[in-house]
Amino acid sequence: MNQIPHSAFRIPHFYHLGIPVKVIGAPLRSHDSRRWQNQPHLSVSLAYLRDIFEYLHLHDIRFYRLAGQLAPYLTHPDLPAFHRQIDECTNELAAMGDLARQYGLRLSMHPAHYIQLSSPDATRVERSCLELDVAAQLLDAMGLGPEAVIVVHVGGVYEDRTASLERFARNLNGLSVATCQRLALENDDRHYDLQDILWLHQRTGLRLVLDTLHHRCLNSSGHSLVNALALTLASWPREQQPKIHFSSPRTAIRVLYRATQRYLQMPLPNQHSDFIDTFNFIDLIRSARAANLRPFDIMLEAKAKDLALLRLREQIAKFAPDLAQSIG
Repeated sequence: MNQIPHSAFRIPHFYHLGIPVKVIGAPLRSHDSRRWQNQPHLSVSLAYLRDIFEYLHLHDIRFYRLAGQLAPYLTHPDLPAFHRQIDECTNELAAMGDLARQYGLRLSMHPAHYIQLSSPDATRVERSCLELDVAAQLLDAMGLGPEAVIVVHVGGVYEDRTASLERFARNLNGLSVATCQRLALENDDRHYDLQDILWLHQRTGLRLVLDTLHHRCLNSSGHSLVNALALTLASWPREQQPKIHFSSPRTAIRVLYRATQRYLQMPLPNQHSDFIDTFNFIDLIRSARAANLRPFDIMLEAKAKDLALLRLREQIAKFAPDLAQSIG
């Protein structure tokens, strides 16, 4: 088993906490979600996004995941009228990039599950490449640096894991160089764990994003969480701040109603909870500091979004005040 890389010197530690897409604490929209008949547009999404940036700045939140549908129907094969939205919003995109830099706001994207570079279906791979290319074009149009990554999963198994891993690596050749430079690869909770993405990193050079909950759900090689963290952080260039995903498993029971029937839904270990387990989070940060790992940003994947982040910061200040100044 690989061991934690050793650092010969102490490094400063500062962690930015982030939220994905939705804001719960204010009535703000993340993107133009109108149906195509109502002529949705990227320009409307960017107006919504400006309001979100102002909200994040007000609450000192410096990390945010953009909606994957920021430019609605951008690649829809039957709706060519939507295909030029990035070109039509050149000035607005540049202005949003300037605002993000002014506020010290790191941005990222995480495309939908239908992005499948491991697929044996050439049409699906072609569509996946197109989606990733336009996502990279959008980030480039905002003038964002290399830390604004597009996070992807390997995809499906398609009956042969080894062949699917090989296809993923090979199908990267269908992407532009600029797109490949934006990509980061995440472990998942069902098919491809840390060992798989480490193998792909060695083959492709892609940066790695550790999802801590996924790692607890799928860890065939038995890596400890701190060792997994060290190995994935090492995949990032020294001049870039890595990122990880952190969430807590849902534990609450849910009551569902279908027609006149009442059902009890048990929680699953891979489902996100509304809030973050503060003590598990503190333990992770303390372990990372004890191992002298480099600083990293943390995307909190919790149902309560910004409310979960704000509550976590309050509880860190209460239960681990020595860490509070390190957590942005």
